[in-house]
Amino acid sequence: MSSALARYESFLVAHVSTISSLESSLRSITWILPGRFKDAELASEALSAILNVMSMYHDTLLARVAQTDPKYKPLIPSSAHTRYTRAWCEKDARYKWAARALELIRFTELLVEMGLRRKVSRKTRWRGIVVLEVIKALLRLVLLRITRRPLLSPPIPEREFDPDNVPAGSDTSSPTLAPSSPPSSIPSTPDHLKNNHVPLPPHPLLTPPPPAHSPVPVEEYLLPKALTTASVKAPTSLVKPLSSPKEWLSEIIYHMRPLVYAIMLSSGRKDTRPLMTALAMELLALNLRRVPAQSAALERSEYARRDRDIVWYLLRGSIWENWTRPKLESFANKTSHTPLIGVFSALVKDWIPLIDEYYYYTAP
Repeated sequence: MSSALARYESFLVAHVSTISSLESSLRSITWILPGRFKDAELASEALSAILNVMSMYHDTLLARVAQTDPKYKPLIPSSAHTRYTRAWCEKDARYKWAARALELIRFTELLVEMGLRRKVSRKTRWRGIVVLEVIKALLRLVLLRITRRPLLSPPIPEREFDPDNVPAGSDTSSPTLAPSSPPSSIPSTPDHLKNNHVPLPPHPLLTPPPPAHSPVPVEEYLLPKALTTASVKAPTSLVKPLSSPKEWLSEIIYHMRPLVYAIMLSSGRKDTRPLMTALAMELLALNLRRVPAQSAALERSEYARRDRDIVWYLLRGSIWENWTRPKLESFANKTSHTPLIGVFSALVKDWIPLIDEYYYYTAP
């Protein structure tokens, strides 16, 4: 088994660009599969889950190859998110495994729900969903306890290099390595191909016009290349620790919100209380959280993502049933025969039943 795994890892390192292109192509297919045939959504989600899990494994392997090779030179500096999450994964093994387990559940939770819906009763299915949410809430609290800082999403480093831009002439076994020395000089032109004639003076019509704008000032050219305070900070210091009970309460409420929402829905409620409770917890956490400094770019981006995610409430509960879904159905019916837009309308019609039937398509 270990030899087969080693051969696969060697194959991955040698063909990372091809594998990455295949992952992207298969991931695109998962968006158009639902509605094409019976149980198409199950096949689509199974493919998506497999791709996500394999991508996480590939990212881990490629990062390990890059770190162990002394000639590794990143083509672009690592992002603040990658530096922060990678530092915590290297610093604390509990963080690494809890973060990976949390991502693994996120990749497979919808597939698990689809399997439960086909095999067990509604009550048992919701029990399974609540169990998943309990595990996710515990893992988030573990990460929060370890870091004592607001949690980032995702909690593991993301792939940052583009395999298509990796130079093929690297003298190492890893395709993520840039050449450590510049390429050799361009070979000289053979004598029989050289033009020994005196060049003609340039014709006015063939002379390129002068630039229409003045050269870029030196300050504007150098400013994007200058180091920021985040570039020289220790990776684990990119996010400030939680320092007051108010800040801790904000994080705990935010991460317990999905569990409370799932428990209230599992009781079979058809009113607006589950949705309003989850939305109230979201807004309460928003009001209790601290205002990050201008230099805390990583924390500000995380809070901005959380604010954008409030839009997902349009696809949940009574808001979805009484407002969003009727408008989408009306739009899809009116534009079903319109060129180009009709393709989008068909996709909307295929996805509406899935949002009705499955919790994890729009879960918080």
